[in-house]
Amino acid sequence: MMNVHVRPARDLRNNYVELADIVKNYNQVIITNNGRGESVLIGIDEYAAFEEYAHERYVAAKLAEAEALAADSNTKWYTHEEFWSKFGL
Repeated sequence: MMNVHVRPARDLRNNYVELADIVKNYNQVIITNNGRGESVLIGIDEYAAFEEYAHERYVAAKLAEAEALAADSNTKWYTHEEFWSKFGL
């Protein structure tokens, strides 16, 4: 189970090794500045998984937009040749 730790920003400088160990054990560290949450430290694998998830959500949203446009009877369709001729190719 993931644990969330809250640490002040000064610990980045003074106790980085400890913070790195916390993150390596699949925990998140919320960094505060003047008592307010400012950023989160996560492991590189967790970051990569998040980036992949965000990309998949973006692609799914764009696909949904394209499907909605394709279903619209007012959408103008071009042949392959018509499309490329508009660019002078």
